[in-house]
Amino acid sequence: MRTGLAALTLALGLATPAAAQPVLLATIGMIGDPAQRMAGDCVRVEVLIGPGLDPHLYQARPSDIARLREADRIVALGLGLEGRLGSVLERVGAAVLGASVPEDRLLTHGEAPDPHIWMDPALWATTFPALAEVLTAMAPECADSIARGRDAEMARAAALDSWAAEALDSIPAEQRILLTAHDAFQYFSHRYGLENAAIQGISTESEPSIADIDATADLAAARQVPAAFIETTLNPRAVRALVEAAASKGHRLEIGGSLYSDALGEAGSGAETWPGMIVANVTTITEALGGNVPPVPGEVLP
Repeated sequence: MRTGLAALTLALGLATPAAAQPVLLATIGMIGDPAQRMAGDCVRVEVLIGPGLDPHLYQARPSDIARLREADRIVALGLGLEGRLGSVLERVGAAVLGASVPEDRLLTHGEAPDPHIWMDPALWATTFPALAEVLTAMAPECADSIARGRDAEMARAAALDSWAAEALDSIPAEQRILLTAHDAFQYFSHRYGLENAAIQGISTESEPSIADIDATADLAAARQVPAAFIETTLNPRAVRALVEAAASKGHRLEIGGSLYSDALGEAGSGAETWPGMIVANVTTITEALGGNVPPVPGEVLP
């Protein structure tokens, strides 16, 4: 006779519980978002550094340590993005997605690599095979569906890239200067033929100096730049100071809107996915700099 828990399970008609989903912990949403669509129901994807948080400055909280220990696999971008978390991620054996990008396609700022590769959809898509390999190792029984998800995400990135190019190409030549708070848009500008300008470099470890702001105001005035953009992960005071400095030089510089640079948007913002982030940025930049935004193809947004 069956006794105890086994008998109770049989009597209630309950199946033996299936193994829990493996958990992939991505450091940033730009990794976690496409990873979850590739994985489907085979892997649960979580994100460590959520909307509105700056990965350059992020420090692990006590609750994060447990998440890092309990995750079956961790994927970081690397390339210096998760600056203050770097040693922690190395200790826990995080996979580094940036390592899958050929060195000759990486841009630099001084001697350091620029980590903001998700800003170029065509380049970001080259990391998807490596991300799919991590997922497949976690759920080998789902290899075929993960491969289909990978291919779908790469096709989505190609459609997104084509749409973005069409929109940004409509900006008049004399207004194709992208002026931002920090240098997160170098890949974006390189891909779409804009001139990249920023108050400070790729890291946000320090505040921009008065000299940085004054030099950028000189540029804005000399080139008659119509707009500068604030970023959702940064305090807007530097850009507001830039507007005031430009005004003191006789140039009216508008704030063109908010851009998503180092984190996705909150749920309901329209930028809570990686493709949505790029669509939101392209739309804001194109409209502020005098271009025309074409309709977004249905296959672009999840």
